[in-house]
Amino acid sequence: MCLGIPMKVLSVEGFVACCEAKGVQRDVSLFLMQEETVMPGDFLVMQGGYATEKVTAEEAATAWEIYDQILAAEDAVSDTNSKIERTSP
Repeated sequence: MCLGIPMKVLSVEGFVACCEAKGVQRDVSLFLMQEETVMPGDFLVMQGGYATEKVTAEEAATAWEIYDQILAAEDAVSDTNSKIERTSP
């Protein structure tokens, strides 16, 4: 399964946008969005290096809230598994 990652556009040069999310910058191909006008400040969903759709800032924030919850739950499971491994005979 592939998750689409919402990213904020910092700059656009041709069919490549420099985007940022959570302090990480990536160059993202706009090839699949040739019919859309993409400007700095827009939010895009990125999958496998390609922008697939434009979303609102609110939609991007909601997606990141969900991803943060998933990551927190994963960390909790990892911590529990580590404790079980340390106490196993």
